[in-house]
Amino acid sequence: MAVTTTTEMPRPSRGGRPRDPSRDGVIRAAILRLLADVGYGALTMDAVASEAGVGKATIYRRWRTKQDLVVDTISDLNRAEATPADTGSLEGDLRAMLHAFVAVITGPTGAATLSLLSTVPHHPALAEAFRSGPIAVWQQAFEQIFRRAEERGEVSPGIPGSVVGEATSALLVQRWLLTGRPVDEAYADEVLDTVVMPLLRNADR
Repeated sequence: MAVTTTTEMPRPSRGGRPRDPSRDGVIRAAILRLLADVGYGALTMDAVASEAGVGKATIYRRWRTKQDLVVDTISDLNRAEATPADTGSLEGDLRAMLHAFVAVITGPTGAATLSLLSTVPHHPALAEAFRSGPIAVWQQAFEQIFRRAEERGEVSPGIPGSVVGEATSALLVQRWLLTGRPVDEAYADEVLDTVVMPLLRNADR
């Protein structure tokens, strides 16, 4: 899909008091809740202010439009959650990463993401925000895990960006987005033990 958009951070409006960074987390949490509840189409700046318990001026100092607000929120998603654990082994690192992924997609972020999926094709800025935000964050996290495994001699070079590398989270994403069946840690463990690790061992032969 061709994307022509700008992912610059929204500019604060002129005048008024400087923005208070301590409010950012509260506002982003309110945005995610509202996206999950009402979707992008029904989301309003006033509703975000009410849900977050802040004045409308606080919202407009951060974002000029609803699209700016949602793009900025999406762009920052998952940065804290997608921090690769270093357990000392590839299997341990992947298990911790997949468990973190499960927690994200079954929580408020996952619910908000599902509500946005039908909107994304019609809003290039949202599509780019997903690509450069959460998708890139998780890709980089898995790549870091595989590169550490290379350094330990557990896998051969070339796994990041390969079909085998992409398969690591593919079944979880498929079940989450397409089947409606539960995605939990037990399922993540089954995928890792019966699909991902055998694929990685076979690729290393």
